Amino acid sequence: MKKRLILATLLMGTIFSQSVLAAEPVELNIEDAVYRAFSTNASVKIAGYNLDAARAEMNAARMERGITISGNHSTNRGGYKHDQYIGGVYTKRLNTTHSNGLTVSLPIYTGGALSGNMIAKKAGYQQALMGKQKAYNDMHYTVTEAYYDCLLAQDLEKVAQESVKTLSEHLKHVSDSYDVGVVAKVDVLRSEVELADAEQNLIKAENGRKVSMHSLNKIIGLPLDTELKLTDALKNTPYEYELDYCLDYAVVNRPDLEQARQGFRAAKGGVRAARSGYMPQISIHASKEWTNGSTGEEKSGWPGNKDQTWGIGVTANWNIFDSGVTLSKIHAAEAKARAAKETWRDTKESVLLDVRNIYYGMTEAQQRIHTAEITVAKAQEDYDIAKLRYENGVGTNTDVLDAQVALTQAKTNHIQACYDFNMNKIALDNAIGIPFKSPLEKETIVEVKLTENEKEALKAEKKAAKEAEKLAKERKKAEAKIEKADE
Repeated sequence: MKKRLILATLLMGTIFSQSVLAAEPVELNIEDAVYRAFSTNASVKIAGYNLDAARAEMNAARMERGITISGNHSTNRGGYKHDQYIGGVYTKRLNTTHSNGLTVSLPIYTGGALSGNMIAKKAGYQQALMGKQKAYNDMHYTVTEAYYDCLLAQDLEKVAQESVKTLSEHLKHVSDSYDVGVVAKVDVLRSEVELADAEQNLIKAENGRKVSMHSLNKIIGLPLDTELKLTDALKNTPYEYELDYCLDYAVVNRPDLEQARQGFRAAKGGVRAARSGYMPQISIHASKEWTNGSTGEEKSGWPGNKDQTWGIGVTANWNIFDSGVTLSKIHAAEAKARAAKETWRDTKESVLLDVRNIYYGMTEAQQRIHTAEITVAKAQEDYDIAKLRYENGVGTNTDVLDAQVALTQAKTNHIQACYDFNMNKIALDNAIGIPFKSPLEKETIVEVKLTENEKEALKAEKKAAKEAEKLAKERKKAEAKIEKADE
């Protein structure tokens, strides 16, 4: 009996200790969150598999230019249905023949079919490569956004808690004053209403924190009810790049823009492959065959190992007329190429607009932070004065409650501005295509390699932009001189 009691006590102690350990919050910074997400999230793995498939397709297209070796074997047995009088005897002339063959072929000229397909598959590989990088960037953005959402929810919960605490203390003071007949009942009622409203806001803030934490847990692969202790905070660190640099960088490094460019390149390869239908297809081949046969009960050993023949030659096929099939394929490929080019152009404009909007949103949020800091300080001072005046019988209860509401709103605005600024910073990194390195891989996916023509075009664009900026500065200086002269 004692042994059972001891075992039960130990078991209960173990269960209790495990529950306590399970209830302990998990410390988490952004780097840890990103690592967990990359270890468990499916989108990153899917992008990797797509890249493997595109690489295999590109290798297959490359190998189509090489030698092809094929083998064949055939066995036939036949004769007459009825006996025939041949050579002085009646016979059905039953005969068994065997043949083995080996053929080696190599394409010499395909009119652009193989090269066009190779161009398309290379472009497809580059698209998949950029797709994997985009998945990395998007995952980093998604995790950081969820982390910042938790920080925002926590900070808003703290503000709500402070508001409830302050209003509770104020209600106690008002109630004590009412008990001694210093203030009217309406002050107590109004303070109770404000406290009840603040408690409702606190309930909403607590629920918002739980929801945001559950969302983050889902992204990083933890149980949804895991309590997190976030160690990072929302910071007001200035962004290091100017708008012009961001625009130039996005044109070269934005993954989806490069995917659109490679889509146009693949479409051009499709046009080349379609036009090959008008060109001859030439290949060389070499073959060797082994044949033998047997009649009656004669045995032949291994089938096809006697009479040997060989051959070597060139095969040329040229489609002279196909009722317009090839022409229709060319028209379809050219239309797809034009559509891909427009997609590339439209994507570029969308990317530049996206970068501008996010950059302006970031600068706006940074200005709001500065304004909100001043507002919080003034609102705090206003509340302290209103509270002091009310306690000394000079001010009103309404002044105190209004000042408290203004202070809570000012703190909320400051927190929201900090959140917006940090979110716009990480969104801008994602918008311009800064490549994020997977914590699970040793090497970062390489940045896009441009052709010489594309590099020259990009240099020309940058040069034109600098010249335009220089002219704008000179115009401003000239206008300033004119205004100064007018004065």
